[in-house]
Amino acid sequence: MHGAVVWDVACPRRPSRVAGVTMAGFRVRDLDALRMVPHPAVTLLLEFGAGSPVLGCAAGRQQRGSMVAGPGVGSGGAVRAWGENVECVQVRLSPVIARAVLGASPADFDGALVSLEDLWGREASRISERLGDVSSWQDRFALADALLARRHEAGPPVDPEVAWAWHRIVGSRGRARVDGLAAEVGWSRKRLWSRFRSQLGLPPKRAVKLVRFDHAAHRLVAGESAAQVAADAGYADQSHLHRDVMAFTGATPATVAGEPFLAVDDIAWPGGAQAEPSVVPWTSVT
Repeated sequence: MHGAVVWDVACPRRPSRVAGVTMAGFRVRDLDALRMVPHPAVTLLLEFGAGSPVLGCAAGRQQRGSMVAGPGVGSGGAVRAWGENVECVQVRLSPVIARAVLGASPADFDGALVSLEDLWGREASRISERLGDVSSWQDRFALADALLARRHEAGPPVDPEVAWAWHRIVGSRGRARVDGLAAEVGWSRKRLWSRFRSQLGLPPKRAVKLVRFDHAAHRLVAGESAAQVAADAGYADQSHLHRDVMAFTGATPATVAGEPFLAVDDIAWPGGAQAEPSVVPWTSVT
């Protein structure tokens, strides 16, 4: 329970067979204008049942049912979610596997919410029906995982240099120096920036800021002071943290510390919100 809203949250008993995939199940009877907090993953929402989630942008556009959102969606507090009798499996995809799983690069979304039907056609409605037909969360997770594994195996991988740069950023919790990433993989800065943006959906500098913000936001939710979080997370000072939090959420650090969307993260994704392989020193593949 968070405030007057009761969240029924379920977690898989075993990790996904695909590295970079995490998922959780949600059942919320009355979801009322929940602020979506940006996250460094591609979000895949698989809805089923009688209800349907609705995500709306500040510009007035709305998206219903199963959908996909690129990394960092919701910046500035621009996206809210609501609905009655919402039941869904929420999947977080590392951007390095998202293109293979989805059949489209996150860059194609251009920061927008995209209907899964627009990407997958009739397969989107079939997976929704199958999720509704099974009776347990664990069966739903198994069904979703099999689908993701099949699509991942058939889809195109990102460049290994791009994947390494992403894992380097995540492993450093957003404290990696982006100017050094290109030199470490033996590419020009222009080449890495172009490939990174086109394959993952955001430029390296934005990725660093998003990963750092995500780490800081979860520490704020855990009850740490803004001053301590700013000092430990790599911000120049507390004002720098405040500006970043405002830019990503449209709210102050004190307000973000009580956000329901973040408060359930440790329950839905215990041990870390995003599974990523360990970072190893770069070795060029020939």
